[in-house]
Amino acid sequence: MVAMPLFHVGGSSWVLAGMSVGAQTVIVRETVPGDVLDEMVERAVTHAFFVPAVYGFFLADRRLHKRDYSAVRCLGYGGSPMPLPTIRACLDAWPDVDFYQVYGMTEMSGVFSVLTPADHRDATHPERLVSAGRVLPGNIVKVVDPEGNTLPPNTVGELWTKSQQHMLGYWRNPQATAETLVGDWLRTGDAGHMDPDGYLFISDRVKDMIITGGENVYPVEVERVVVEHEAVADVAVIGVPDDKWGESVKAVVVLNADSAVTEDELIDYCRGRLAGYKIPNTVDFVSALPRNSTGKILKREIRKEYWAGRTLHT
Repeated sequence: MVAMPLFHVGGSSWVLAGMSVGAQTVIVRETVPGDVLDEMVERAVTHAFFVPAVYGFFLADRRLHKRDYSAVRCLGYGGSPMPLPTIRACLDAWPDVDFYQVYGMTEMSGVFSVLTPADHRDATHPERLVSAGRVLPGNIVKVVDPEGNTLPPNTVGELWTKSQQHMLGYWRNPQATAETLVGDWLRTGDAGHMDPDGYLFISDRVKDMIITGGENVYPVEVERVVVEHEAVADVAVIGVPDDKWGESVKAVVVLNADSAVTEDELIDYCRGRLAGYKIPNTVDFVSALPRNSTGKILKREIRKEYWAGRTLHT
C-alpha cells in the first residue's frame, strides 16, 4: 500500500517494487486516516509506505488500537523528517512491525540511504532514530562547505552524492542542470552531517536555513524540540524579518485537540533544550499547516505573510 501520487518518485517506485515481485499494490487516492487503516486491515496489507504526516494522523485516530494489524510486517516512511515523538509512538503502536526510513530524491532515481528496522529498535543508539540511516552500496556521499571543500564528520554542510543512479540533467533546463551537477557530483540541496559510523543526519533544506545575527539555524532542529511539547500536534519553524538581526526565529504551531499552551510557555520550554539563538522569538498558533500532495509542509506559503514587500536571503 502507498499513499503518494504516482508523479512522485516515492509513489511510482513503490508501485514498481510491487510489480517486480508480483505483489498486489493498493494505491490510496484520498488520505483519510481511518479509511486508510480500515483498507489496510481489510486487504491484509503486509508492506506499506507513508509520509511522516500520515503516521501522525494515524496516531490521532480513535480506533487505532481497535484494529487487527496481524498481517502487517513492514511500514516505511520518507519524504520529510519524522518527528521523534511520532516515530517512538509508532514503534509502540506496532511493536511487532519492522520500520524503515528511506532518504532520496527524484534526481537520484529514488533512494540512496536507508535506516533499517534493526536501527529503529537499537536501544544502544537511540540518537539514530532521527538519522536518515546509512548510504546504500554504489552511492558515495560527502558533506561540503559553501566553497565545495569536504568537511569532517559531525560538521554540518551541504550533502553531495555521486552514483551511477543520479540524473543526467533536467529536461531542457541547462541552467538548473549546471547548478545541480558539479562534475560527477550531484548537489542535493540538503544540509546535514555524517557521524563517524556513516549515519546521515539531515538538518534541513539549505534554502530553509535561517540566518539570525550571523548564526545559522536549521528549522528542523528547532521543530524537533517544539513538537515534543505535549500540547503541540504540528509545527513549522521559519525565519521572519528582523531589523536588528536580519531574521528571527518564529514557530508556527498547531495544537492538539483540547490542549492549550501560551507563546511564553512554549518559548520557556525551549530554553535549556536549544542554544539561545535557536530559541523561537515568537510563536503563532494556526489551525493547520499548508501541505503539498505528498504531505510536505509548504514553508514558502507560510513565509509569504511575513515577507511581503521584503527580500528573503538566498
